[in-house]
Amino acid sequence: MPTRRAHDAAATVAAFPYQPALDGVRALAVAAVLLFHGGVAWLPGGFLGVDAFFVLSGFLITSLLLAEHRQTGRIRLGAFWLRRARRLLPALLAVVLFVAYAFRGLLDPLDLRLLRDDALAALAYVANWRMIYRGDDYFTQTAAPSALQHTWSLGIEEQFYLLWPLITVAMLAVARSRAALLAVCVAGTAGSTIAGALLYQPFDVNRAYFGTDTRAQALLIGCAAAVLLAPRGRGASASPSGIRPLGRQAHLAIGAAAVAGVGFAGWLWATASGDGPLLYRGGFLAGGLAVAAILAHVVASPAAPLARVLALPPLVWLGRISYGVYLWHWPLYLLLTSQRTGLAGPGLLAARIAATLAAATVSYLLLEQPIRTGRWPLRRSDRPRARIGGLTAATTASAAVAMTAVAVLLATFVRPTPTIASLRSAPLIEETPAAGSDVTPPMQRPGRKPGELPRIGFFGDSVSWSHAAYLPSYEGQLEISINSVQGCGIARLPEIRIRERMQTNYPNCPRWDEIWRRRLNATDPDVAVVLLGRWELTDRVLGGEFRHVGDPDYDAYLRTELNLALDILLSRGAHVVLLTSPYNRRYERPDGGLYDEDLPERVDAWNRLLREAAAKHEGRTTVIDLNRRVCPDGEFTWSVDGIPLRSDGLHFTVDGVRRWIAPWLMPQLARIAAGDIYRVERGD
Repeated sequence: MPTRRAHDAAATVAAFPYQPALDGVRALAVAAVLLFHGGVAWLPGGFLGVDAFFVLSGFLITSLLLAEHRQTGRIRLGAFWLRRARRLLPALLAVVLFVAYAFRGLLDPLDLRLLRDDALAALAYVANWRMIYRGDDYFTQTAAPSALQHTWSLGIEEQFYLLWPLITVAMLAVARSRAALLAVCVAGTAGSTIAGALLYQPFDVNRAYFGTDTRAQALLIGCAAAVLLAPRGRGASASPSGIRPLGRQAHLAIGAAAVAGVGFAGWLWATASGDGPLLYRGGFLAGGLAVAAILAHVVASPAAPLARVLALPPLVWLGRISYGVYLWHWPLYLLLTSQRTGLAGPGLLAARIAATLAAATVSYLLLEQPIRTGRWPLRRSDRPRARIGGLTAATTASAAVAMTAVAVLLATFVRPTPTIASLRSAPLIEETPAAGSDVTPPMQRPGRKPGELPRIGFFGDSVSWSHAAYLPSYEGQLEISINSVQGCGIARLPEIRIRERMQTNYPNCPRWDEIWRRRLNATDPDVAVVLLGRWELTDRVLGGEFRHVGDPDYDAYLRTELNLALDILLSRGAHVVLLTSPYNRRYERPDGGLYDEDLPERVDAWNRLLREAAAKHEGRTTVIDLNRRVCPDGEFTWSVDGIPLRSDGLHFTVDGVRRWIAPWLMPQLARIAAGDIYRVERGD
């Protein structure tokens, strides 16, 4: 005999039946996301596929809640939340575990700690707020994209699944009117749209983009559409699609709106930018309304041409596995890079999509559906399906989340400790000044602050900072000072384009010269080591247009700043060492190529400027070719002789500094401090 719960569930399904065209909408939405993250140039707004999911979720969840209330007179919140857990948790847990163990050997300690916290936020369904408040230090802000960054949208949806049923139950119990529920939808949509416009910042859109309050408008638009189409009153008649019967004029009006919606959504997806003001000042709202019109049409007119196209079997299948496709695609895209696969462009995108579809299909058939339905592969179909009580199911779900969290902590904390080569076995000052040299050793310069040990000071940006911070201890041999300014080079024009996005300087950058001068006076190094390049390689607005190193006007600007840097560092008599900038691969373009700021020709142009500047101060300035040491084959490399050198394509690893760079560089710096400037690998 069927239970009351089974009867209620069956009644809800009958009141709002499955509609294949909605899976077609899911398919187009997830396809847009796949192509956008694959770098397809003609779909810059493909990320708006996520908003289509939001509208669809709001529409379906509200339709199901209202259908249950109409058929049974109640809404079983516990049963609703357990259905959501069975549907969403299994694949999420699998992806989080996969990411934790697949990426643990690919990330440096900082990125691994970030990934740990990202994973825990994903499990708690607060990943969107995690992405907003992921950290405020420079290294965190500029870290590589998280392999779990895409779970921000799941966080918003789950927060909606938690709160919206409560609001629906309250409104149906207190106001006893669909009009009141519709008013909540409209007011919430308006409030969310206004919040997005107010919180939008051109150079930092994270708060407006990831916020639950700012992105709820799409969900609430779907809710409003469901309320408008739902049959009125308990026991009211419904069309075969589960909505209230509509007249011919209503069908025509919805159809016309859907045609307009297809056109507008297509235009928006083909032109929108996630950084521009359009979306945050009405674009998200208009796009959500366009998708809602399409949903209303295919539900109200399932025999219409648009509905039949969306119900084509390939689209329906992709829609059914779309949740897994969305979950798996991003970490697989990050793993299947151009360097690892040897592919680029369409070939790389095809490999990524194929891997994603394969993973999502396996997940759907062997994990998601069995847990959702209780029908397991290879089990006899005539065997009775086991039923699990609500409390047991909730306990099981909670235990699964807890065990996954523990596994994540183990994966991100337990790492083999690299063997660090000690540099204390031999003295660093191995040479005396060259015979007959008339150069005054920096340690004997007039006005030097007292101290017996050579003093080495590092100046530059975050690459210089990380290099100096990762050096082994030279206690009793050298005094090391870190004077670098994280996030700041010497270029300080405020309008910057990096990764094809606009940003501006970090707060300290416009006054880098003041900071350098203050730190120079405080530390008084014998050798001032300068490592720059990242911020000098970006596009910046000069004379009303974007320019970069290699452009004559921009080179003239960089020469002025570089000469100022040398004047500051030479002012106390220190010998200045300019390290050439190594080739970088900070971020890989979605199509596998390089962003402009990572192009080798820009690095070469900058290094030429360094040598030119050093030549003006012969005897007081030396160029040491760090690029040749870090990129011995003349191109970017992640490791040399089995030693990992770069953690993120830009910054150095601890092991790389201590085992590869320091044993080669630090003895040279010590010799320079002692006055032997001729026994160094000048590289010029």
